[in-house]
Amino acid sequence: MNFLANQVDLSNAVDAPAIWTTLEALPQLPNRLVEWVGFQMNAPAWLATLLGMLVSAAVVVGVFLTCFALVSLVERKTLARIQNRYGPNRVGPWGLFQPVADGIKMLTKEDIVPDKAEKLLHLIAPIMIVIPAVLALGVLPYGKEWVPVNLELGLLFFFAVGAMTELSVFIAGWASGSKFPMLGSLRAISQMVSYELPLLISAIGVIMMTGSMSLPSIVEHQSQYNFGFISNWNIFTPWGLVGGIVFFIACIAEANRCPFDLPEGESEIVAGHMTEYSGFKYALFFMGEYLGLFAISGLFITLFLGGWSAPFAGLEFVPSWLWFFGKLVCVIMTMLWIRGTWMRVRMDQLMRFCWLFLIPLSLLTIPAAGIWRFCGDGFLAGLLGWGVTIPFLIIPYIIITVILNRRLAPATRQYHFAE
Repeated sequence: MNFLANQVDLSNAVDAPAIWTTLEALPQLPNRLVEWVGFQMNAPAWLATLLGMLVSAAVVVGVFLTCFALVSLVERKTLARIQNRYGPNRVGPWGLFQPVADGIKMLTKEDIVPDKAEKLLHLIAPIMIVIPAVLALGVLPYGKEWVPVNLELGLLFFFAVGAMTELSVFIAGWASGSKFPMLGSLRAISQMVSYELPLLISAIGVIMMTGSMSLPSIVEHQSQYNFGFISNWNIFTPWGLVGGIVFFIACIAEANRCPFDLPEGESEIVAGHMTEYSGFKYALFFMGEYLGLFAISGLFITLFLGGWSAPFAGLEFVPSWLWFFGKLVCVIMTMLWIRGTWMRVRMDQLMRFCWLFLIPLSLLTIPAAGIWRFCGDGFLAGLLGWGVTIPFLIIPYIIITVILNRRLAPATRQYHFAE
């Protein structure tokens, strides 16, 4: 047990610094346990590494499945509060056990498969939509020492596995053998493919500034401090602010959240590609949607909000993974607030907003990031960077907005009277 004691020292738990150190090392406890078991059994290095990765993945899945249950309840409670309703309040005190009741209901409901459905694909589609979200969650850096799988091309891997979601959604709609699921899947594909472009383009500026596609390296670059106390997050730069806003909007569209929830428009096409699913299959779609929301929100935090880094130099004693999940809570609550206050847009408005506004604006962040990098570091260089990049971004933004408003201006109403 000396090996474990060296990794997590609990002898000085009453001391505040020791408590923070213990909390920092807490997510690594399962990995240390696996390493200790492998050391005692003289296991080969490759086996110990493989077991460590599997244990890390299991910990991440367990954490986010718990978050899935909690966020589903918080979302219903938040929307009820916004809409002046009570929300779930029957199962347990204040409705806290509602996710447990929902899970039991989904597991016990009958699995109905339409007669015209492709039964094998109808079964595979819900599984396929969960796998990309789990794989994407596995490469995010949640803390200084909590990176389940550290890949040199982690950002590329994230976007690559995320592209599998479109395929699974299309398979779900086509295999159902019904009109509404097919229409919902076509909507989802057109929306997700379109909004992946500003998502990818906004991330290019981050790669230019960091010089790496490794997600831990991107966070390390932002963990430095300007003037000795202000964090060096990308969102605090002109190009990062614009890129972060574009990335956040694209995240909402990629996650099919309101006001971009057209693929699941309840008032139009029932539940979109999930219309012909019930029971556990429907629960898998529901879970995959939330896991994907956590993954894309975590990527936004990693690229623009400093990941696990603290906002100020004096707060570094707080465990890094607490900073990450605190930021994740803020991002998720912002999306819930948007869902409760914004109305659903039309399909033509959705596509026009992407192709005529977000994509041109995201393209501007690439040369803006280049200008910012060319200006260099230091106080005077920072002032020069702000002075050059702000007009470079604002002037085209005004031009794009004016042109877009003119194209979207309502037509003049004409009255025809009988002569």
